[in-house]
Amino acid sequence: MREIDELTDVDDPAWPALQEALAAATVSAEVLPADRPEGCRCLLQMQVTARSVLGALVLNTGGLLLDRGWVRVFGGGSAVDGALPSLGRINRFPAVFDPAWHPAAGLVAGHDVVGGVFALNGHAPSAAGRPGVPGQMTYFAPDTLEWEALDMGHSEWVSWLLSGRLETFYDGLRWPGWRQEAAALAPSQGITVFPFLWSTEAQADLAATSRQAVPMREVIGVAADFARQTGQQIPDSSARREELRSNLSVASHLRQSAPAEPPVSDRAMVVGLDPCRGGAGE
Repeated sequence: MREIDELTDVDDPAWPALQEALAAATVSAEVLPADRPEGCRCLLQMQVTARSVLGALVLNTGGLLLDRGWVRVFGGGSAVDGALPSLGRINRFPAVFDPAWHPAAGLVAGHDVVGGVFALNGHAPSAAGRPGVPGQMTYFAPDTLEWEALDMGHSEWVSWLLSGRLETFYDGLRWPGWRQEAAALAPSQGITVFPFLWSTEAQADLAATSRQAVPMREVIGVAADFARQTGQQIPDSSARREELRSNLSVASHLRQSAPAEPPVSDRAMVVGLDPCRGGAGE
């Protein structure tokens, strides 16, 4: 185990370069204020250093709101009500450092406002019902309810998000006026679309759907519930996707996007732990 100062005090932190990339991004990029103690707790549990983009995000940001808030990238979270939860809360990290714990199904790294989820594959993606290889980013598509492998790791994924290629990626999932609707949301909100994105009606005329801002957990919950149903046949909306293959592991993992647990500051006070000072034994 590496102590927190070994993870944070590095010669070549990724944060300065990431700040430059954010400033030069071709999409709007808002950096949410960081919760330093929670960021340190996340970093300690993951045992990654501030040299990595993942470590830089967790330690220096409360998350990112990209492309008018359409995409949210998880960081160290914030104590402000309605802000993005931390990477640790999303993935249900232990309250106190546990060297034996790891996210068995992979690490949820971000989501979009219509229920798409970005996750980093763990050691055995196939056992978790995921495509791709360990360390590869995947995407849960809300219009097919399937996981799709992305040909990139986490740091490449962040660069890709900032590159302006989201317009192509989300072709068929955005409607006229989506920018205004996404920008009006709080970080804790998403957009429900009815008829659902995987329906024939929505795929025929997305602009004609009705949409409403609701808590993000509701958006994720609806997609998870439908993905859990076996034998569901969903019309294909893209040549790059096959017919729906119901994935029973989706629901339990996606529901981690809104875990009901007390803020980390409360838990830290209970156990007497300052995650930014030494390891779990202090």
